[in-house]
Amino acid sequence: MSTPAKPFLLLSIRTEERAALDEHAAFARFLGVSVDALPRIELGTSPLPPIDLDAWSGIILGGGAFNASDPQDKKSASQVQAEADLARLLDEVVARDFPFLGACYGIGAVGTHQGAVVDRSHPEPVGPVSVELTDAGREDPLFAGLPTAFAAYGGHKECISMLPSHAVALATSAAAPVQAFRIGQHVYATQFHPELDLDGILTRIAVYAHYGYFDPSEQEALGAAAAAVTVSHPMRVLHNFAARYGVPTSTAATES
Repeated sequence: MSTPAKPFLLLSIRTEERAALDEHAAFARFLGVSVDALPRIELGTSPLPPIDLDAWSGIILGGGAFNASDPQDKKSASQVQAEADLARLLDEVVARDFPFLGACYGIGAVGTHQGAVVDRSHPEPVGPVSVELTDAGREDPLFAGLPTAFAAYGGHKECISMLPSHAVALATSAAAPVQAFRIGQHVYATQFHPELDLDGILTRIAVYAHYGYFDPSEQEALGAAAAAVTVSHPMRVLHNFAARYGVPTSTAATES
């Protein structure tokens, strides 16, 4: 595996150890770096320390049980703290057009920061989803090498139902109108999970069976539905992110 001259930074909101470790390993694998070469900051358990953007090749924000559309008085103290910290970080990230990729919860965080409508109009069960690139998505370097339509894994209670005019829609689906978008040239967000392969989605189904994403009795059926679909393209988003902003990833890192 390759190591960028400057490392990438992973921001995690997960407090469930099994899911957090699996997410960390998956992002590292598909970026093409070792886990040790991908520092992780756990926003779900502690405040975000000052971040010197010049020390990093890029920043990735993963998903978890937070929802940007949760009523403010229903958010935990850790979520309120994390969202305030992320808002301050995104102020600088967007102002500098610094390489950033938010996945799942990350699309809600970036969307809220940029004035998108984030609501519960298109909830999506955990499992496979069909994603289609827009014309802009087909031309975007982050989606280079992906087919116009591909399968990915997702699962969310909220989504972006309307983007602000300055955002560029990159992907859509029947399950969620905005599956990916870009701000400026280098700030990205996806509703689907670019880090998830079959083992990863099965882990998420097991860990979050009692978090309100689906009826726990559906766990076995959801796992079977996930296994019935081949998901191999979304990981290239991470490969492309690493190749564009760090150093080229190893070819092994793109295998699912």
